[in-house]
Amino acid sequence: MSPTTYRPRLGNKPCGPELKRSRSQGTQRKLVKVQNVASTEDPNFSGDKNDGSSFSRSRSSSISSLENVSKEAIQCLVFADSYTRKLDTFTSPCLWVGTSLGSVLVIVLNLPPPGESRLTQPVIVSPSGTIFRLKGALQCMSFLDTNGMIIPTLTSGAWRETGKDEAKSVKNQSVTKLKMSPSTSTEVSDRQFAIICSEKQARVVSLPSQTCPYKARITENSFVVKADVVNLRGDSVCLACYVANGHIMVYSLPSLKLLLDMDFLPLSDLRVARTFCFSNNGHALYMCSPTELQKVTYSAEICDNLNEMLGELFVPTETPEAPKQGFFKNLFGGGTSTLDREELFGESSGKAARGLVSRTHGTGGIQSLQAQSQAAVGGEVSRARLLLSERGEKLSGVADRTEEMALNAEAYASTAHQLMLKYKEKKWYQF
Repeated sequence: MSPTTYRPRLGNKPCGPELKRSRSQGTQRKLVKVQNVASTEDPNFSGDKNDGSSFSRSRSSSISSLENVSKEAIQCLVFADSYTRKLDTFTSPCLWVGTSLGSVLVIVLNLPPPGESRLTQPVIVSPSGTIFRLKGALQCMSFLDTNGMIIPTLTSGAWRETGKDEAKSVKNQSVTKLKMSPSTSTEVSDRQFAIICSEKQARVVSLPSQTCPYKARITENSFVVKADVVNLRGDSVCLACYVANGHIMVYSLPSLKLLLDMDFLPLSDLRVARTFCFSNNGHALYMCSPTELQKVTYSAEICDNLNEMLGELFVPTETPEAPKQGFFKNLFGGGTSTLDREELFGESSGKAARGLVSRTHGTGGIQSLQAQSQAAVGGEVSRARLLLSERGEKLSGVADRTEEMALNAEAYASTAHQLMLKYKEKKWYQF
């Protein structure tokens, strides 16, 4: 039964402390559940009280929080295998929800075991009671392991081969050391770091102890437009932020030390805020117009090689000369081509063989030429007559077959007509 469902009272027994009737509801019988949120400040947290943020696991209650529910909106969602409570010893599927008022809620997802039960049983969703609060709306959330490597989440959208990823992770674990300085707030049992960034500040939360070893105030008078956790050089992980005053700021992880603060472009168009995104290796991209993409970089290595990376519409090349066709290709090919006798057997074809007979023109050349031409003409005429007779025989055969087909067609038509007349007057029950 839902907490808002009306249930009749038994006798004069009053309602429990968690259920109250709202006076503004008039005569309607509706019950409103007052959430219990207890606030306990972490003794290891050394944040300022005036920064407008709090890092707490909340269980206390307030009426104003219920009134602000309608004003609070979800900014980002991250599905991950993480620790939901302080006493957890293993990770579980959960959903991290970031809101516009700077709250981060951790929701536990209880999945049925794989198999048939996964298809028949529903997923149980329950709040874990863990709440983190920052100043400003949430921009991004990410997770790191103890070696400072990004833990891929289900919302990353990147597919990778499992075998290669496992081999790479083992290699990185054996070579890469922990990229964070010792801190009294970080316990030895912590196995993950949650990176939480809002419009004003960034926090690194150790899990499962839920302590805050590192924090950074990104801006005071402006706000963060876009933030993301990216790889800058190989396995170096950093937090990149684009601030509305035009600055691109890069922080190391998990220590949150400022690595880069450069002036880029003040936010003047809403399209830039909606489309701006960071990528690995120091790349960023946004739409500067409805039909144009603008790519920027904040990496010195890419800037040095920028001229070699620029694309061109086309590469100018000279038209190559047509290849010379060989004699046998022209001889056995289907196309017609012109050949010169001198190119085949003359001086341009190369040095002649010793056994090659050269022709010497004499006085009787004309008579022999005439005799050869007459013989050639007679042979061609006889060949043409032979081909003509063969063609006539083929045409006569085609005519005979055509006449036979016409007779067969007439016989078929008459048979069909007789069959139609036979069954024309019969009813359906006479068949």
